[in-house]
Amino acid sequence: MGRVVVETSNAGLAPVRGKARIDVLDMLRGLAILGIFYINVPYMAASVWTFSADVRLIGWTPVDRDAWVAVNLFFAGTQRCMLEFLFGAGMMVLARKAMTPEGPVAVADLYYRRNLWLLAFGLFDVFVLLWPGDILHIYALAALFLFPFRTLGPKTLVALGLGWAVLTGLGIPEYGAREYVARTELSQRVEAAEARARAGEAPAPADAAARAEWRRLAMHAPDPAAVARERQAHQGGWLPYAKNAWHYWSYLADEWLLWDVFEAFCTMLIGVALWKWGVIQGLRSARFYLWLLVAGYGFGLTARAIGLAETLSFAPGPRSLWITGEFARIAIGLGHLALVNLLVKSRAGAAALGVFKAPGRMAFSLYFLQQIVGMYILFAPWGFDLWGRFGWAQMAAISTVGIVLLVAFANLWMRHFVSGPLEWAWRSLAYVQWQPMLRAAPSVPPQPDRSPLSRPASGAAPPAAH
Repeated sequence: MGRVVVETSNAGLAPVRGKARIDVLDMLRGLAILGIFYINVPYMAASVWTFSADVRLIGWTPVDRDAWVAVNLFFAGTQRCMLEFLFGAGMMVLARKAMTPEGPVAVADLYYRRNLWLLAFGLFDVFVLLWPGDILHIYALAALFLFPFRTLGPKTLVALGLGWAVLTGLGIPEYGAREYVARTELSQRVEAAEARARAGEAPAPADAAARAEWRRLAMHAPDPAAVARERQAHQGGWLPYAKNAWHYWSYLADEWLLWDVFEAFCTMLIGVALWKWGVIQGLRSARFYLWLLVAGYGFGLTARAIGLAETLSFAPGPRSLWITGEFARIAIGLGHLALVNLLVKSRAGAAALGVFKAPGRMAFSLYFLQQIVGMYILFAPWGFDLWGRFGWAQMAAISTVGIVLLVAFANLWMRHFVSGPLEWAWRSLAYVQWQPMLRAAPSVPPQPDRSPLSRPASGAAPPAAH
């Protein structure tokens, strides 16, 4: 892949605004933050412990199944992947002046202040807005380790960035090739035991143990205590509601926080490489993006389609996504990135995607707005109390309606304001200086006075120029 030299000498310590912004980055960010709504709504609207055990238990009509497959094929993890790419690129936008040996230390100070404040916002999202699936604190923690890697070459960055995919493929922290081999061997032992039973042969000593393990793995019953706690939380006041959210976050933090941070960090490294190659910000040719789209979607969607077909058997056999899952996630994320960059190279594509610039410029605020609407209005016991009433298709429809409304709101808001309210607060805190909020009125050049009294009399000399 050829390297594109990106200008690094003109960065100042001020937010990037106006014509200096890169529109395609805003479009990508807007699409990513909106697409996350498809993933998050089920965690707000339904029993997490129920569908985590068996997705069929909250609705499995043909339309529900198709909606679940579509969301898990195109959106699951890939919107997060694009945001992680953009985090890496965003660091390069901010830190360009620090790339030179004499670059100011103030850039690093600003970078770390931004991410420490982002961590604070993320913890507020978890403990006050009660969103256990918050990604902001994860991104902030990952970004704290990212800055020293900004000077590495793009090939080195990609090699390091694929580290998480390699580890998960091997079986760290779980599943991967290790579990794939174990399940394959178990499946073969169970098949052999079934064959002996059909033939009327005496069972082998290990047959009973293999069958018992297979039955255990085939069980899809949710934890009754966890489900009861969820139901109680949605029938009481704020405190049981909050306790349930905090309990689920603590479970996620204990089991996955370290690995989630590592995943985000690795994908951010790839985002830095994509910036250095000029890929993410649209500097490559249409032909390049077409090939990247074909390669990314070709591998990623194929790997996911195979894995989803295996999952939909609901048998405890091996799953290829245990090995290919993270590679597929990154590949589809690259496919999304390539598709957007390819479309904006045409006038029609740029116009169609232009509506996502405003959501991208206030993605932080829209992310919080999603939590407020979901956790406090639609699905809260003191709100519309819609929790536990919808299947997968209905939740996808709710997400779609929400996305349309968020796009309309963002475009209306950005007509009058420089940024979203949380972007404004974050920048003001990071720069330790109040940032502008209202858009300045466009300057209008003075018009000449065309009243009769201003015109010179016929034959009179015009006024002298000064």
